[in-house]
Amino acid sequence: MKPKSYVGRFAPSPSGPLHYGSLVAATASYLQAKHNNGKWLLRIEDIDPPREVPGAADDILKTLEHFQFEWDETPLYQSTRHKQYRTHLNSLLHDDKAYACSCSRKDLINDVQKSPLGKRYPGTCANRKLDTTNYTDFNLRLRVKNKIVSFCDRTYGELQHNLQKEIGDIILYRKFNLPSYALAVTVDDAYQEITEVVRGYDLLAFTPIQIYLCQLLNFPTPNFLHVPIIVNKQEQKLSKQTGAAAITMQYRCRTLLIVLKDLGQTISKQLEVDILNNNDLTELWRWAIEHWHADSIPKTNHIYMS
Repeated sequence: MKPKSYVGRFAPSPSGPLHYGSLVAATASYLQAKHNNGKWLLRIEDIDPPREVPGAADDILKTLEHFQFEWDETPLYQSTRHKQYRTHLNSLLHDDKAYACSCSRKDLINDVQKSPLGKRYPGTCANRKLDTTNYTDFNLRLRVKNKIVSFCDRTYGELQHNLQKEIGDIILYRKFNLPSYALAVTVDDAYQEITEVVRGYDLLAFTPIQIYLCQLLNFPTPNFLHVPIIVNKQEQKLSKQTGAAAITMQYRCRTLLIVLKDLGQTISKQLEVDILNNNDLTELWRWAIEHWHADSIPKTNHIYMS
């Protein structure tokens, strides 16, 4: 059987302009795809309207274009995919693999338990048989089993989690008809035939959930490669909430050289001087694609922003 061609993707949320941390994740996914002679797709994860900033999606695209990223298909917007998410959700509900949950955060404040994957839902509504026909009244949760989900991350190695013990039944759809990241990313990675997911360490905890959903929905399971997140001096992940600045359109070569170094790539002093003197972003991308070494990515959880 002929090996499946590599397909990677970058999937930013339009909650603000592209910042340095997102540029690092974009660069890693782009170089991993292009070094493997694969396709690189762009997906806008615009399924959380309260967090979205008007014009941010267009601004992200313009910034990526300015840095000469080249995607291979028209960007996919998750806001156009609600029908597909509901179809897969309905199949899980039909098979009693998901259920309605009336618990609010206030209801759970004394019941949730901390775990390696965050907070564990105690299963309060698992057997209550609430109405699942109205997407606005209740959260809809996935039933998880008492079994180990194992996977090998390209950066962080062999990992395993017991979802029932560590996180409990996860939310697939929130009240007011909002699909969760876990459901949407699983459905869309399968739809776009993504062969390897490259994203930040902060999303590593979603990986066993995505794998479990792939198994339930009979989707192929992609490979995974996570990269350290970029943090500020207070060890906060760069984000709109922590005041991360937008990527400047100036000094593109200098910025990309810093990104490559943060990703563990070895760059000779002579190459750096030549690139900066000639301000040649095209040549820098050509060199980076040819010399990309995913195994050199630091195996730390985070990196301080330079």
